[in-house]
Amino acid sequence: MTTYKEIKGTQIEVLASDPSNPVEGQVWYNSTSNVLKGQAATTVGAWATGGSMNTARFSLAGAGASNSSALAFGGRPYTAITESYDGTSWTEVNDLNTARGQLGGAGTQTSALGFGGEGPPTTAATESWNGTSWTEVNDLNAAKNFPGNAGADNTAALAFGGSPAPSVGTQNEIWNGTNWTETTDLNTARYSMGCAGISTAALGAGGDTIPGAASALTEQWNGSNWTEVGDLNTARYAMGGAGLYTSALVFGGFSPPDKTSTEEWNGTNWTEVADLSPARRYLSGAGTQTSALAFGGLLSTSSVGTTEEWLGAGAPLTRTFTDS
Repeated sequence: MTTYKEIKGTQIEVLASDPSNPVEGQVWYNSTSNVLKGQAATTVGAWATGGSMNTARFSLAGAGASNSSALAFGGRPYTAITESYDGTSWTEVNDLNTARGQLGGAGTQTSALGFGGEGPPTTAATESWNGTSWTEVNDLNAAKNFPGNAGADNTAALAFGGSPAPSVGTQNEIWNGTNWTETTDLNTARYSMGCAGISTAALGAGGDTIPGAASALTEQWNGSNWTEVGDLNTARYAMGGAGLYTSALVFGGFSPPDKTSTEEWNGTNWTEVADLSPARRYLSGAGTQTSALAFGGLLSTSSVGTTEEWLGAGAPLTRTFTDS
């Protein structure tokens, strides 16, 4: 019979704790928990329940790199509250300077940008997060609600579309760490899209068209121009989004009614995958196509603090072996 060593070239390791960065196919024995474990990859994406937010709200903004590292800020009822997620629970951190909902957000848990929204009134205010506190920086060129959003950190972001109609519905602004500059417009005016990407490579899907209808339209930004690409399977707005412009995830939303639908983008087409639970709209998202977070939102007429963690197909997964 072929042994593990003959296949992998090493013995099964005995470790006091799980390795910090195991590779697919690696097997080890955890001597603290007395279990045999191995590293695999998921075959089908799925949502799992995460820790609930401390403050239930909708029309909030989010930023973050994964389902275990995210930031949630602002929202309605109008608030300045900011919360940080560590993969288990949310912790309240320093507030925004201006309480508002319907704002855009971009970046990571330690380097984020919040822009636009409504206090009321509708605002162009922009704030930068350094991992500890928010600082007011230069305003957007136009005040707007529900802007599309993309960005890697607080020095490079994109704000596109938005409300009110028709003045900012196609408008596109790019942030260089100091100022916003107007650049090439979206092809179709809309707001409250599912968004993904960075300032030079972004995706805006669905949204509420002006004067008001759920859209399935998707546009892709290459740093210079917007191009219409494959439509969503389900037209909707008020979604959450995560990922990059070639590998994105959108979830939830409204068309009506409230949606549970989750769709994956492969750079060409959208594919329906496992649903959220519960259905909700005006939620926020963070992370990547294989490690995303959905949080907050509005279910019927009630704000929710529900958090769900997405583990996509191909994501690394540690499994515990049993004799069953």
